[in-house]
Amino acid sequence: MKREDFEELVARALDELPQGFQEKLMNIAIMVEDWPSRDQLASVGLRYRDELLGLYEGIPLTKRGWYEPPLPDRITIFQRPIEMTCPSEDEIVEAVQDVLRHEIAHHFGISDERLREIEEEGMG
Repeated sequence: MKREDFEELVARALDELPQGFQEKLMNIAIMVEDWPSRDQLASVGLRYRDELLGLYEGIPLTKRGWYEPPLPDRITIFQRPIEMTCPSEDEIVEAVQDVLRHEIAHHFGISDERLREIEEEGMG
């Protein structure tokens, strides 16, 4: 998929978030990269670049003091690992939405463990 088309999927997924979430995403950059760097992989304990679909880098809202950090937090969506994981365009669209929501949850201070619990509660 062309980078521009993939970036459009990310922008559309962001636009589809509830307004309340969108309003709280100030001072956060959402980016698309082909692959994660070695440092990004190491920061989450992974070795293989196709294992990481997205990454939140910053200070979660729940851990901030009264000040705003000078640099924006960053969410990076990794295009090539998503494309490798998803055989169809529909699955890519769904993965982009899922990964973006997952990384935004980290911005709001929700851990991977709690996200799994929420997902399991939703299935039960």
